[in-house]
Amino acid sequence: MSLKTNDFSKWYIDTIQKADLMDYTPVRGCIAFKPDGYEIWEHIREEMDKRFKETGHRNAYFPMLIPESFFQKEKDHIEGFSPELPWVTEAAGEKLEERLALRPTSETMIGHLYSSWIKSYRDLPVLINQWANVFRWEKKTLPFIRTSEFLWQEGHTAHVDEEEARNETMQMLTIYKEVVEGLLAIPVYDGQKTPLERFAGAIDTFSIEAMMKDGKAVQAGTSHYLGTKFAEAFDIKYLNKENKHEYVHTTSWGTSTRLIGSVIMVHGDEQGLVLPPKIAPTQVVLIPVGPWKKNPTIIEKLDDIFVALKAEGIRVRLDDSDQSPGFKFNEWELKGVPVRIELGPRDIDNNQVLMKARDEADKVSVSIEAVVESIKQELETMQTRLFEKAKAFREEHSHTHIDTMEQLEQHLRDSDQNGTIPGWILAGWCGENSCEESVKEKTKFTTRNIPFNPPTQKQTCLHCGKKAKFTIWFARAY
Repeated sequence: MSLKTNDFSKWYIDTIQKADLMDYTPVRGCIAFKPDGYEIWEHIREEMDKRFKETGHRNAYFPMLIPESFFQKEKDHIEGFSPELPWVTEAAGEKLEERLALRPTSETMIGHLYSSWIKSYRDLPVLINQWANVFRWEKKTLPFIRTSEFLWQEGHTAHVDEEEARNETMQMLTIYKEVVEGLLAIPVYDGQKTPLERFAGAIDTFSIEAMMKDGKAVQAGTSHYLGTKFAEAFDIKYLNKENKHEYVHTTSWGTSTRLIGSVIMVHGDEQGLVLPPKIAPTQVVLIPVGPWKKNPTIIEKLDDIFVALKAEGIRVRLDDSDQSPGFKFNEWELKGVPVRIELGPRDIDNNQVLMKARDEADKVSVSIEAVVESIKQELETMQTRLFEKAKAFREEHSHTHIDTMEQLEQHLRDSDQNGTIPGWILAGWCGENSCEESVKEKTKFTTRNIPFNPPTQKQTCLHCGKKAKFTIWFARAY
């Protein structure tokens, strides 16, 4: 099936299921992470967690249930989340006096607690992160990308002033960009969200945005400067050095398991899953071929390679099952394993193995003595190659020549007729909400972000033709 057809969603679901990453459950929009799917998240979490701790953040955990009254304290927040909130109204056979929400995010609970934890400037900054699950009762779901329950991390920090809080906001966005590009091999545009697209209750929201292989966007991470809005709502004050009470300035920031879906959609191919080596649960699979059971030397050599790779910290599997080599090749390709090593009687005679990278068409022969170093090199090369391929795809489908609605609508008609993806549009925006909303209504393109470093600066608004205040990415999004 072609990735360029309207069957992209079917390809995505088939790929996930054939790779054995998840399973559906009886609860609408809630999936079970199978071991390979969860391990991908573990590798993302490990790298993120390391980066958080290097910058002084510590992990904590807060309750899943949040009293309804907490949401009422911050008007924009409750308006933004109320359509997605699942509520607990009864427990132990009795109706609760106050409804409890399953957390969609934890600003309110954490704000309540910070108000008692923070008393003096000496208590600041507070740099806390939480790894947790959250609930948003989505009308339309898609595994990993948009589910009713998902896993994420949410950082919540408190600072003495705006400058320190804004520095924190940008520091975390930079960490997200570096991890997503370096670990997941996904290129992103970093920038600021428009007022209509920013987080409910934030002063400013910043995001990293990634292009999928169907041309749609995924918001891969967000970082929010909340100002003193939540501090005022929850009375989070500190005594400054002049013995005066001031409100703290807070931030929040998060990424989620939608990053797993992004990896699948960015790197997958006609055969299914392709995983960047750094997050692959199995980085290398060793497969004996030919009449290997009659030749014990084959397994002995593969065992030696297995031990040597393990010693290098490489995640390796030896598939000595009774299935045919062709079945095994297909099975491990479906799982997206970066490197496959084949060894048979003829290879033993030639003192070599055959090495096949998941994203490359050809096999290469490597001497047995050099196999470990060759695999290490290939894993590094493939990681870079996947990033460059994704970047080239993004550049090919990022359009910077469209300046009017007429041009955009013609572009969409051409895409429909030719069976091509419309991709992203870099356009000018006057700053008026009405223009942003009208573009969305007419084309289903939403603003992704105002990029910090756009490829070019636009002079006129895409919708109204007036002078542009911003250059902005528009795209259809998940």
